[in-house]
Amino acid sequence: MLLPVLYSYRRCPYAMRARMALRYAGIDVEIREISLRDKSQHLRQVSPKATVPVLILPDGHVIDQSLDIMQWALAQHDPEQWLGQSDAAMHALVKQNDEEFKRALDRYKYPDRYPEHPQSTYRADGERFLQLLESSLHQHGCLFGTSPTYADIAIFPFVRQFSMVEPDWFAVAPYPNLRNWLAQRIQSPLFTLIMDKYPTWQES
Repeated sequence: MLLPVLYSYRRCPYAMRARMALRYAGIDVEIREISLRDKSQHLRQVSPKATVPVLILPDGHVIDQSLDIMQWALAQHDPEQWLGQSDAAMHALVKQNDEEFKRALDRYKYPDRYPEHPQSTYRADGERFLQLLESSLHQHGCLFGTSPTYADIAIFPFVRQFSMVEPDWFAVAPYPNLRNWLAQRIQSPLFTLIMDKYPTWQES
């Protein structure tokens, strides 16, 4: 039986959320760990953008956006109803993460590439999103209720990256609910499983 093929990069937050959704849905895939410096020709052929994740289904259909991979996986099997509470607010929050927060995150992580402002400015830009998450988590424990949803899984890998830029600052920043939420996601068996290391895939 042919398995879907997932081109992935272990530390990429987009790939993380795709792998989590696939594993959660019980979908076995062949993981092909890429090298960012030497991407395979096959990856470039099936997805000209040549960024991960890229999922190739056994029938040849290609899904090359992480949220689309998540949606496809959850449409196959969603035992804890990650999409059960899906609504416009949930998708709007994920969009804000992927656009505004990701932009601030990139500049916060690599301030030398964006010398127009000091790193503290980019951190403050990202904090506006953290404050929004903190407020929601204070009310519910998860972003849209008492249990994780599609939004929690789609967003947390990016918050994880943000927390790792200045870990000493993040440890005392005024976001206790966010820290607890992040720790729960990182310590979950699901996240542990999808962070297994794979050798870089070699194209034959």
